[in-house]
Amino acid sequence: MGFDALVFDFDGLLMDTETASLRVWQYLWRRHGLELDTSTFFAPHGGDVIAERYAALAAAVGPAFDHEASHAARLAYRDQVHAALELADGIAPWLDEARDLGLRVAVASSSHRDWVAGHLERIGFLDRFELLACGDDVGTVKPDPAVYLLALERLGVPAARAMAFEDTVHGVAAAKAAGMACVAIPHPHADPAAFTAADRVLTSATEITLAALIGRG
Repeated sequence: MGFDALVFDFDGLLMDTETASLRVWQYLWRRHGLELDTSTFFAPHGGDVIAERYAALAAAVGPAFDHEASHAARLAYRDQVHAALELADGIAPWLDEARDLGLRVAVASSSHRDWVAGHLERIGFLDRFELLACGDDVGTVKPDPAVYLLALERLGVPAARAMAFEDTVHGVAAAKAAGMACVAIPHPHADPAAFTAADRVLTSATEITLAALIGRG
């Protein structure tokens, strides 16, 4: 069966905000003379973990921790890092192919709409997506399939005719639970061997044309 729609995750897939986030939190820990434990940094679910990260830093620093000053420093450095972010390699050509092939394109992300739309608007790609289904539209985050089911409902496309693209194991689980085929492009800090549920695992969107990937090449 062919595909009518493509549904992309945002963080770590369309843009490498995962590496950016790691850099920002490493910077914040180093301001206190500490080193972040990267082995436990990436959560096994979607959604906001900022409060947990601040709590871990506060516990490591102790009573001298100044949350307000640390928050201001984090946001300033985050904005600097994010200003350099662009679409991940190969994604722009895929979007061009999707347009030429008449495929509908959407985003399904556990992040909030202002985060996703803000990044895509800054780089001039927001209008390339028909719709955004985001974490503030649903009550649960990935691996729950709610955000994918919402994207499918808004598209009016059955799950069997939509392909998902993910960079995390919990994202793949969400897409598969929604009944969709799913291609994984693990973000740089994920173990590709863990993506056993994905229908295909790529190292980058540059590895194959979109037409070949979906069987139209």
